[in-house]
Amino acid sequence: MTELLIDRVDSAIGQIFVVSDGKKLCALDFADYKARMLSLLEKRYRSFRLTEAANPQGFSDRLRAYLAGDLTSLDEIPVSTGGTPFQQQVWFTLRSIPVGTVATYGNLAEKIGKPKAYRAVGMTNALNPVAIVLPCHRVIGANANLTGYAGGLERKKWLLHHEGVNL
Repeated sequence: MTELLIDRVDSAIGQIFVVSDGKKLCALDFADYKARMLSLLEKRYRSFRLTEAANPQGFSDRLRAYLAGDLTSLDEIPVSTGGTPFQQQVWFTLRSIPVGTVATYGNLAEKIGKPKAYRAVGMTNALNPVAIVLPCHRVIGANANLTGYAGGLERKKWLLHHEGVNL
């Protein structure tokens, strides 16, 4: 059984779970999406136990700093996502979208060298286990509309506004 460390961070957009494997961030999700987070962790680890831990590896403090306005505090957090090679490629490419900007699913598909895979990119984005740190909220529809966000569109709007994106 894998032991994972969990902390909770209160924020303007709700309580956020921070989950670490002891070295890397392996999940970050909103408390009202706990079932989604647990399902993703179960697929990855099969058997795991969540153990309460204050600020594992300093990740909670870095999230708090981001929420307080230090928009680069999450940039160097090591993450462990699991997933297929395609999913990992999409998730890690999210970090190439600069703070204060957005990209479309098509842009992201082009960045990974699969320009016709924009739908697969969108589906993969929805399964991002490390929200905010791997900034899937910076991906929008081709017509510049805000489209799905696993944490809800209101949170996506808040995060983009927080980062200075003019909607």
